[in-house]
Amino acid sequence: MILPIVAYGDPVLRAKAKDIDANYPELTTLIDNMWETMYAAQGVGLAAPQIGLPIRLFLVDAQPFAADPDLDPIEQKELRSFKKVFINPVITSRFGITESFNEGCLSIPNVREDVDRLFDITIEFLDENFEKQELELNGISARVVQHEYDHIEGILFTDKLSPLKKRLIKNRLVNISKGKVKVDYLMRFPSKKIQL
Repeated sequence: MILPIVAYGDPVLRAKAKDIDANYPELTTLIDNMWETMYAAQGVGLAAPQIGLPIRLFLVDAQPFAADPDLDPIEQKELRSFKKVFINPVITSRFGITESFNEGCLSIPNVREDVDRLFDITIEFLDENFEKQELELNGISARVVQHEYDHIEGILFTDKLSPLKKRLIKNRLVNISKGKVKVDYLMRFPSKKIQL
């Protein structure tokens, strides 16, 4: 089932999400719905707060980035198969060089800006079977995971912009929060009913 994506301005996007356990109600159905919602909106990641749930859960499928001809063939291959569910994740280290990359967000439609992030991370998490995992990621996969991880920490990519950039996009963000934006996927706006 496709769920509405929560728009900028909703308090759930600013809440620090809580851990869940294996008894979380209908978790498998929730994860399936999140995949369906993400693909319907043509996203590469989706965090539970973006569908209104303040829990530490997100998923990513970085496959669309694999088509970038400027990427190293090894990274293209890794991105083609980088599809994961992250439950109760903790980034244990961030290291390497800082790189800038143009980011967007399903909760902040039609806004894209360059964001600086560290190139490498180590993350511990539980997969959808509640088995403990640890990954060392770099490049685009590390960036996508950091973006989604920020969501469960109550942080948006716009928070990482310079004061000047924030001022330049302020009106666009206000309009999104009021539902004054055209999208081709289901959204829930703070001051409006669900809109398609």
